[in-house]
Amino acid sequence: MAATDTVAANELLAVRAAELYYEENKTQDEIGAILRVTRWKVGRLLQQARDRGIIRIEIVHPRARRLSLERELTARFGLRDAIVVPGPPDDRELQARVAEAAADFLVSVRPIPRLLGVSWGRTLHQVAECLPEGWSTGVNVVQINGGVSLSKRPGTAASTAVMIAQKAGGEATLLPTPAILERLETKRAIEGDRTVSGVVQRARGAAAYLYSAGVADTSSVHVDSGYLTPDDMRSLVEKGAVGDVIGRYITAEGTIADPELDARTLGLGLDELRDAAMSILVIGGEAKHPIAHAIVQHGLCSVLVTDEHTARSLLDAAPDSTTSGEDPS
Repeated sequence: MAATDTVAANELLAVRAAELYYEENKTQDEIGAILRVTRWKVGRLLQQARDRGIIRIEIVHPRARRLSLERELTARFGLRDAIVVPGPPDDRELQARVAEAAADFLVSVRPIPRLLGVSWGRTLHQVAECLPEGWSTGVNVVQINGGVSLSKRPGTAASTAVMIAQKAGGEATLLPTPAILERLETKRAIEGDRTVSGVVQRARGAAAYLYSAGVADTSSVHVDSGYLTPDDMRSLVEKGAVGDVIGRYITAEGTIADPELDARTLGLGLDELRDAAMSILVIGGEAKHPIAHAIVQHGLCSVLVTDEHTARSLLDAAPDSTTSGEDPS
């Protein structure tokens, strides 16, 4: 028999073994008797079927995770951990799944972060809502950037921080300032206040930070909250901004897009995120791919919670050191 005939026959045998195993629920011993091969041969046929893509196994539960993508992300970007959920086409459902995954991760974190620094926004408020009552005990929460605004929508800094703390039997320390001030001298005066400086100092001592990121367009919470105008946002985009992290607008290179605006922004800075023991980024959706790339590629998070489409976008954009063409010798 020609080699090609042998390969074809073996592949058909693998298909038949897969059908019997997955569709007819036969044991490997039963399949061996039917196909007249050993039980060990059946095992090899099933593995061959998986390796060649004859079998595709998908876990469809909404709280399922994409473990292979998680491993790739942690290896490629040096992350402490990655949580990747399936990406449904509906953006609202996608955001809900990412928020739920972030809540699940927070519940599982050990050691428990007794002081948790949190940012604010729509995504973080969803995470707070997903956390179960009693998700932990004795966890105190501190805001890491200003959030007082004119917005009446849920998702403000105070309500998010208080909800997370109350569900863990802890207390929230709020940063009672706007995120962005109109004048630099006003920001400096507020920052010099003993109460405000005390909150910021407390935030620097948090065991972990939890935050999301915003897009650089008029849908931003900073426009909605009255900190920035649509013209301000257009100016930021012209300066290369791809989005914001804890209120600070950055470029694709991970640098501050507008130093003058950044100087008027109150709260922790990018260096605190880079140096943190644990910095948890919660982000999902195609609109946030550019800011996700900037944060992950430039070391602004150590834990990533996201959807599979964002994960693949990150991996596709980043060079793989194992296939870079460099001579390891």
